[in-house]
Amino acid sequence: MKTSLPGQTIMLPSPVLIIGTYSQDDRPNIMNAAWGGIASSKPPCISISIREATLTYHNIRQSGVFTVNFPSEKHVKEADYVGLVSGRDIDKFKETGLTPEKSKLVNAPIVKEFPYSLECRLIKQVELGSHTMFIGEIIGMVADNEVLNPDQLPDIEKVKPVLFGSYGSMAYYSIKNKIGMVGMSMANRMK
Repeated sequence: MKTSLPGQTIMLPSPVLIIGTYSQDDRPNIMNAAWGGIASSKPPCISISIREATLTYHNIRQSGVFTVNFPSEKHVKEADYVGLVSGRDIDKFKETGLTPEKSKLVNAPIVKEFPYSLECRLIKQVELGSHTMFIGEIIGMVADNEVLNPDQLPDIEKVKPVLFGSYGSMAYYSIKNKIGMVGMSMANRMK
């Protein structure tokens, strides 16, 4: 039996995305934004949804660029912290011990310690109510060599990304087991 429930902001799981921007005075800032995902393959785009009250919102509107940084399990405390405090009041890089590196493609910081980052140029923003969705074209990616697979793409088992379980659990999770392969190998088992 299923239960009907009201519409809610629950998508299981949600990737933990650490958004990097510079403020008008060139101070690097990062924030935790679990609301986001791939928005297009051609051109490659990602969407992130952020409240106007955040410094990151204003930095993106001012600069038109941002990075999306993916923390690994070993940086879950830092990822959580940067979502709890404001960059207006605190230097989040200094407080967490993380290192800002300037992206070579956009005027936004990359988190050196995180396994990979996407470099994005804002192409559209959509006001949705409590949040604004920023859609960024992914114009580059930087990754630690040790997390890349033979095709030079980040490998989920090597990245060990942090996942947000939703407001129902208020917890972070990790990836544990591969349960199958995408494509016909799984679908063929249905026959």
